[in-house]
Amino acid sequence: MSITVNGLDELKELAGSDLGTSEWIEVTQERIDTFADATGDHQWIHVDPERAAAGPFGVPIAHGYLTLSLFIPLFTELLDVQGVTTKVNYGLNKVRFPSPVTVGSRIRLVGRLTEVADVPGGVQITVDGAIEIEGGAKPAAVLQSLSRFYA
Repeated sequence: MSITVNGLDELKELAGSDLGTSEWIEVTQERIDTFADATGDHQWIHVDPERAAAGPFGVPIAHGYLTLSLFIPLFTELLDVQGVTTKVNYGLNKVRFPSPVTVGSRIRLVGRLTEVADVPGGVQITVDGAIEIEGGAKPAAVLQSLSRFYA
């Protein structure tokens, strides 16, 4: 369920808040193949199910950067900032991929808004996120994301 705020002042009030969890999404072979086509990364462990069956995971795995790229659509399920003119990704402080996402797995985002800081014309937020794998002992990704919102 999304938290909706209207404007930068309401966003600032959320500093230190848990944002909850997104819905689960399935990571399909089609999604993996589309990502491989978009990036040119066609390593067999991602796109060759027959060869991957004999590999270390027994099935294809998603690219780590595919998992990372899903942060934004998952994050938009957690926080909706209204009353701003511009929303931009500013960067990442930390990213790790503790566990691979096997084809057919479902993932979701758990987020916490750790900081809201003033920047010229707006604010910068820091979100600590974990992309969980359904039934997994370790997350697929842990990250600290920076975004900016301008009035």
